[in-house]
Amino acid sequence: MRTHWFILKTCISERLAYRGDFAFGTLVRFLPIVSSIFLWSAIYARDSDHEMNGYKLPDMIAYFLLVMVGRAFSSMPGLAGGIARDVRDGTIKKYLTQPVDMLAYLFWARVAHKLVYYFVATGPFVLVFYLCRGYFAYSPDLPTIGAFVLSLVIAFLIGFLMESLIGLISFWFLEVSSLIFIFMMINYFLSGHMAPLPWLMNIFGDHPSAEQTARVVMLLLPFQYLAYFPAALMLGKHTGDDLWQHLAVGAVWVVVLYAANRVMFARGVRRYSAFGG
Repeated sequence: MRTHWFILKTCISERLAYRGDFAFGTLVRFLPIVSSIFLWSAIYARDSDHEMNGYKLPDMIAYFLLVMVGRAFSSMPGLAGGIARDVRDGTIKKYLTQPVDMLAYLFWARVAHKLVYYFVATGPFVLVFYLCRGYFAYSPDLPTIGAFVLSLVIAFLIGFLMESLIGLISFWFLEVSSLIFIFMMINYFLSGHMAPLPWLMNIFGDHPSAEQTARVVMLLLPFQYLAYFPAALMLGKHTGDDLWQHLAVGAVWVVVLYAANRVMFARGVRRYSAFGG
């Protein structure tokens, strides 16, 4: 733990070295909120009482505001590509010759990134949610808020483990950019980033059996925990046993993905040829 604590402090210092650039990049990410509000207002033709797939206009805008929070936790830009680059150019040797576990180092580096990000972004987040408070009709109770915080932790862990798992494929395929692109496209749809998952399942509306199958598949896949589930939870779409069932499935995915990362890393190191600079 002393090593992990030192890694965390070092990575935080590294992020703060260019705090002006980091802060500017963080603030720019809030600009799409304005376009999203205009877009969905146009889709609903400014009729806030019109309901589409269980969502009215205020629900939809509140959903995308909450998705932004979930994505801030689960998004891991550059992680998979960074692992692939380290394997390709031989930089990964530093993790193999020193008493530092690569996955643990990358994990704490991402924790440091998120800590600095939210230190900078907390003010803008509070301001945005205050200005948009009229869109939130559902008032969550304390257990729901606690479940939301837990869902964000699960989102972070699943996002990290999925990205690192794709990066570890580079032990077998040196160029994984195509796989990363495919993953990002699938993630964009199945995580609920593009639209709430009920909208996607609605395409099977004329085929009830296919719609039910799609619901089961989306429940079992880990993608929904990256964005859709935390947002839907705070909108009251998941309550009671359904809420805890989803959290349990998310926790199982964390364990499965962690085990898969460890197996992939161990097998990848055994076949690594130590080429590069």
